[in-house]
Amino acid sequence: MRGEIYPLFYTFHFYVFGVIAIASALVFVTRKSPVAAALWLVMTMFALAAMYVLLDAHFIGAIQVLVYAGAIMVVFLFVIMLLNLGHPSELADAQTGWWKLGAGAVGVALISMIATRVRADLPESLLVPANFAQTELANRNAVGSVADPLFRADQYLLAFELTSILLLAAIVGAVVLGRRSTPTRLTTGAATDAEKRDARDLAGVSGD
Repeated sequence: MRGEIYPLFYTFHFYVFGVIAIASALVFVTRKSPVAAALWLVMTMFALAAMYVLLDAHFIGAIQVLVYAGAIMVVFLFVIMLLNLGHPSELADAQTGWWKLGAGAVGVALISMIATRVRADLPESLLVPANFAQTELANRNAVGSVADPLFRADQYLLAFELTSILLLAAIVGAVVLGRRSTPTRLTTGAATDAEKRDARDLAGVSGD
């Protein structure tokens, strides 16, 4: 809300958690180890949860920790272990400089758009009315304020269901990729062990 003056304690902690979230996100996208990147993503989720709490969205902050920093990150780590992506050398990502330049250009464009939007005057339809959070909490409590627009067919129900289907497709794809790669590793390892046993047997026969 424009024109409202917040206490110094609130403003200081809001910007502190914002800086932590941005720094953790930058470290997350620059790590070569998938496990380390996932842990930095957890830090980003916790910082965002703290910012939600400072914005009086306590329920969203709790969901941010329980669902994203908890359940979603467990799924991420499960996929990393399933695909055996624990070492940077096993990643098949593009290592060329063009991808890095493209990612940097997209980041600069996003920052420019955000800076332009922040400096511009927002229309009245996008501004949050005064005491909006207190009114919603009094009328529908914290859970109802989120659940009512989320599960209404004329608002966000379709997007919510499509997101769940997208997550399910990602998990199924990870399982398929893991099943394709596992037999190859097992077969290769078994062949190597057999070759070692044959070599030892031949060495024993030659010694006799």
